[in-house]
Order: sequence, then structure tokens, then C-alpha cells
Amino acid sequence: MNSLIDLHTHSTASDGTLTPTELLSLAKEQHLKAIALTDHDTTAGLEEAEQAAIKNHIELVPGIEFSSTWNGSSVHIVGLDFNWKDAGFQETLAKFQSSRTRRNIKMIALLQKEGFHISMESVQNAFPNSTCTRANLARFLVDNGEIPSIREAFDRYLGDHAKCYVPREEVTPAQTIDLIHQCGGIAVFAHPVLCRFSMPRLEELILELKKSNLDALEVFYSTYTHSDQTSMARLAEKYQLKSSGGSDFHGSNKPLIHLGTGKGNLKIPYTVLESLRS
Repeated sequence: MNSLIDLHTHSTASDGTLTPTELLSLAKEQHLKAIALTDHDTTAGLEEAEQAAIKNHIELVPGIEFSSTWNGSSVHIVGLDFNWKDAGFQETLAKFQSSRTRRNIKMIALLQKEGFHISMESVQNAFPNSTCTRANLARFLVDNGEIPSIREAFDRYLGDHAKCYVPREEVTPAQTIDLIHQCGGIAVFAHPVLCRFSMPRLEELILELKKSNLDALEVFYSTYTHSDQTSMARLAEKYQLKSSGGSDFHGSNKPLIHLGTGKGNLKIPYTVLESLRS
């Protein structure tokens, strides 16, 4: 029996293009044993995903991907296997989401100054059940003929340090790790390579996260080279952290990234999840 998994995926509850139900159906087609739904700063898709997982006989790992800030840089922490229905967790999450909304309003105002026909209301109408991210803003501009591609939207306007970029109000990695642990979950440093840090700076961050009781590094990831994966595995071993991994699937918002297999280079065995839980 195939026992491959994917512990990093997104749905229409944030900036993916498949509903949670469609995502679980695709997971069945891909013969995955388990997947984690890790939408950005929201658990809104998990209830639907739970029902779809039962229907498709796939194990669903409750998940979330938190955006946080460390020394002015964006750091993402994935939470896995936590009690997402906990009232205290949802109360804190609502505060994080308010911060994201304020940021979106500021970025939309900058896009309007650039001459784009976009408003918070129109974006919300286009993505009515989503926690909107920069990817949603980019998708809106593309779908409405304002700009040719999502890549150009990020390169020119919405990417880090581009002209319409607005940094997040600071939530620290330590805060997100603590919140995940309060609900019995597993905290994973998502795609460390994408931080583009020098190795000494990356190790400084990992050491700090380790002091905050980080559980794992994302050792397996769609865009990693073989060298990247080897480096992340060595860091996990050096700092006595477990390994996690996933595709970071977003549907057509990242068309080259496929569920379970990434760019064709991913094969994450179920034993990775068992190790995370042990």
C-alpha cells in the first residue's frame, strides 16, 4: 500500500484554488495516505476538510501556517496535529487575522495609487470564504486583466520590498510556537531555505527557535535542490529537531507545484508523520 503524505497544503480558505473537499478528492487520486491542510493564519477550511477526509478514507492532519517576523524578516511556522477547536486558540487567531486585514487594506490603497481598479470590497467578493493573502490580491489583478501574471504582480508590486508591499504587524515566531503547543500541536519551521539567509544567520534563528521549543524543520519541500535538502537534514540533526515536509500546494496559484509530489521530486513517507508524533 502506498504510504506517501503531504504536510503542507492550501485551499480556498486562504490562497489556494481548490476547496478543502476538492483538495481531499485530489489527495485520493494521488493515493496519499495523509495530508495536512495548512492555510495561512486560518482554520476555516478544516471542518469541511474533516468531512471530505472521512469520505475519501484519507487521514487529515489539522494544520495552519502562521506568518511571523524575526528581526524584520518573514518567517513561517507551520502548526500540525493541534486542537484547532480550542476557544483560546481561536481567540488569539482572530487577533492575528485582524492584523492581516489591516495590512491588506494598506496594500490595496497603494495599488490604487498605482492606478489599479481594486478595493477591499471587490477582493472580498471575489474570494468570499478566504483569509486573503498577497496571492489573493495578485490573483484578483490577473483575473480582472489589470496585470498579465501573478509573477509580475509580485515582482513589481507585492513581493517583499516591492512598491506596494507592506510588512506585517509583528507576530514573533515564539508566539506562534507557544500557541501551537498550548493546543497540543507540533511546530515546524516552514521552508527555511526560502528565507534566503546566510547559513550563520539561519543557524542563529534556528537556535533561537529551538529555545522556544521548536519541534521540526521542513526538510522536504517542492523547490529544494538535493543540496538544500541535505543541508536542512544536517541542521535538523545538529539541533536535534525532527523532519517535516510538504509540497506547499496552492492549485493554479502555483501551477508547477503538484500535490504530494511538488515539482516531481517529493516522496514523503508516512514514517515522517509517525516520527513527528513520537
